[in-house]
Amino acid sequence: MNNKLLFLREFLKNPGQVSSIIPSSRFLEQRIVHWSEMRSAKTVVELGAGVGGTTQAFLNALPPDAKLLSIEINPQFCTLLRQIEDDRLIVHCGGAQELQDTLAQHHLPAPEAVVSGIPFSKIGRDTGSSIIKAIASALVVGGRFVAYQVSDQVAELARPLLGTPARAGLELLNIPPLRLYRWEKSAA
Repeated sequence: MNNKLLFLREFLKNPGQVSSIIPSSRFLEQRIVHWSEMRSAKTVVELGAGVGGTTQAFLNALPPDAKLLSIEINPQFCTLLRQIEDDRLIVHCGGAQELQDTLAQHHLPAPEAVVSGIPFSKIGRDTGSSIIKAIASALVVGGRFVAYQVSDQVAELARPLLGTPARAGLELLNIPPLRLYRWEKSAA
C-alpha cells in the first residue's frame, strides 16, 4: 500500500495517535533538521516517526557515526520503518513515556536532540506531561527538543519543565501548516 494512503488510513482509524492526514512536507522536514542541529548530533530520538518520511530526512542529515532512535506506537508504521536499510536507525515500537528505558535497552547515551510529531493536542494532559518529563530527563544538558504541532498544547505542557521555547515558528508549506517549537535544556 502507498505510504500516503496508509498514513491516511491510520489517521482515520486512530486520529488520537496520528497527527495529520498526510506525512510531513520536505519543507517541514528540512526546517526540523535545521532547528534540531541534527547535522552535528551523535544521538537523536524521533517520537512519532509515522511512515518514515521524516526518518529518512533525518538519516540523510545525520553524521555517519550517529544513531537515530525512532519510537513509534503504531505497529503498521513500525513495520514500514523497519524496512529502511540504514545501520544508524533503531526502530522501537512502543510509547514515548518510557524514553529512558528505551534508550537504556538500546545502549544509547543521552540524546543531543529529541524531535516530536506526537499530537500533544489529541492525547491527554497526563500522558502529554509524562512524555515531556521523559524528554526533559533524557536530554543531555544543552540538548534540543523540537516539536512540530497543529496547536500550542506542547508549549503549555513543556513550560513547567523546559520553560519558554527558545524559538517558535510556523511552517506554512505543510498540510496542515504546523507550529514549530525548540527548547534547549539548561543545567538544573
